[in-house]
Amino acid sequence: MNAMASSDTIIAIASGAAAGGVGILRLSGPLSASIARGLGCPALRPRHAHYARFRDAAGEAIDDGIALYFPGPRSFTGEDVVELQGHGSPVVLRQLLARCIELGARQARAGEFSERAFLNGKLDLAQAEAIADLIAAGDVRAARAARRSLDGVFSRRVEDVAEWLVRLRIHVEAAIDFADEPLDTLGGAQVRAGVEQARDSLACLLADAERGRKLRDGLHAVLIGPPNAGKSSLLNALAGSERAIVTDIAGTTRDTLRETIRIDGLELELVDTAGLREGGDAIEREGMRRARAEMQRADLAIVVLDARDPDAGRQAIGDAAAQAARQLWILNKCDLLPQWPQQLDEDVIAISAASGQGLEQLHARLRELAGDGAGEGQQGEFSARLRHVQALVRAAAHLDDADAQLRHEQLELAAEELRLAHDALGEITGRMTADDLLGRIFSSFCIGK
Repeated sequence: MNAMASSDTIIAIASGAAAGGVGILRLSGPLSASIARGLGCPALRPRHAHYARFRDAAGEAIDDGIALYFPGPRSFTGEDVVELQGHGSPVVLRQLLARCIELGARQARAGEFSERAFLNGKLDLAQAEAIADLIAAGDVRAARAARRSLDGVFSRRVEDVAEWLVRLRIHVEAAIDFADEPLDTLGGAQVRAGVEQARDSLACLLADAERGRKLRDGLHAVLIGPPNAGKSSLLNALAGSERAIVTDIAGTTRDTLRETIRIDGLELELVDTAGLREGGDAIEREGMRRARAEMQRADLAIVVLDARDPDAGRQAIGDAAAQAARQLWILNKCDLLPQWPQQLDEDVIAISAASGQGLEQLHARLRELAGDGAGEGQQGEFSARLRHVQALVRAAAHLDDADAQLRHEQLELAAEELRLAHDALGEITGRMTADDLLGRIFSSFCIGK
């Protein structure tokens, strides 16, 4: 990994673009300490704060502030790092940046500090991504989850499963040399039990990672139902604004309409769709096709039915809701009933989008679904990304195939499936990751990280 890291010395403003009381520039690379001396800093002692007057090439003062020196490998990036803290004027910070570039540094790429920390073995890839997640956290719970990933909670669980797979691979590879012997005489029962334990651990990890992914990315919910059930009215009520056109004419919504809302800090992407029914003109049929396609990507189907005739609504939508991972059924327009519905299932909620009655119960249920029932501050909670979930799904599929091959005593094929499962886990922490993927990941970071 060290050979992959650049020998350039990089610099970036690490305190953001806005003016503030304190501004920070960060240097990393072999010239960091000499560039600091060129600015006018005194001899820097490791991990001590030094007052300095930063000067330009003519000796004129640019600013005064604090310099801190962290020699490698005991630094964030694993290289020599100098942090310059001055006043938070964007003009002054740009002057200091330009002077450091004159002295031999170059402007850092987005995410290059974290990338170097990864390449130098200071962080694994999941921990590096957690830095960006921590910066982007929209609420306390998401920040805590990102902090746990940065502390290595997610990575350690991945490594535990990966280590278990290594032991299984060793056993199976050794058994290949005795192909004439039945597997049961070579510890086959132990191998199968090990595979089953690995599958259980991986399934638990996948469920927790999916919860962490929802916590980071938000819940993707699709509003579906027959025409005039009140989907667009519900979208407007949840969004708190007139985002969708609402009329009494069936088929008003022809395309998907997206709105991101927050409920107690939890992000929810709501997608309003065309009403599902038989018939309709060409444009309406295309809207219904898009609605069904959206369902295949949804975490949650919010099925909106007219409370006055819910059976007709269920018949109109057919099995469309079953394409989503979960369903939440909404009986809308309950204010038009002689009596408000009582004793409903937890996934059936009575509301009136027009009056707002029942929306608080809906908010509470959406909060629960966004966290999959996880309690606030759950100790095992960590942030995860879609690519992590996809890697875990692939690992689980290969492990299932390995189990099937073992049952048929196809040891070479079982060994290959175990290797592929192990490689999929390695993509999460960066042990088995293509360079182009690294480029895409770190390019999404902010400058200075």
